[in-house]
Amino acid sequence: MAKGVNKVILIGNVGKDPDVRYMPNGNAVANVTLATSESWKDKNSGETQERTEWHRVVFFRRLAEIVGEYVKKGSKIYVEGRLQTRKWQDQSGQDRYTTEIVADEMQMLDSRGGSSASFDSGRPSSASRPSNDAAAPVSAPMPDDGFDDDIPF
Repeated sequence: MAKGVNKVILIGNVGKDPDVRYMPNGNAVANVTLATSESWKDKNSGETQERTEWHRVVFFRRLAEIVGEYVKKGSKIYVEGRLQTRKWQDQSGQDRYTTEIVADEMQMLDSRGGSSASFDSGRPSSASRPSNDAAAPVSAPMPDDGFDDDIPF
């Protein structure tokens, strides 16, 4: 029996261009802020209300490189991952904590050609198995360095 589940699924808009850095071992790390919004009608005033929640999302390795190359401010993306809290110290030595989503999969929902492309971290997952739903977007293979950006699909 499973001891617990740590799964996050978000669809939202990227708040600013990804920040891509490289670790000493050469692996890429990309950080983005993702906005998710909900709206409702206020019972008292009848006015539509909206609340936006901001999420920190971190991508590693090849997925981070793809995010850095193709995702821009305003992009709508689908992200699957897990919550993780990190402890760090600020300049004054105070302990600080940051909770973020460590992404395993990402799907661009509004690419230039009007289609979508899906990428994962390469780890096997039940969520990456093919779907029988004909309306579901088809996962694209990982692009290589010779990717032709002018292809309309």
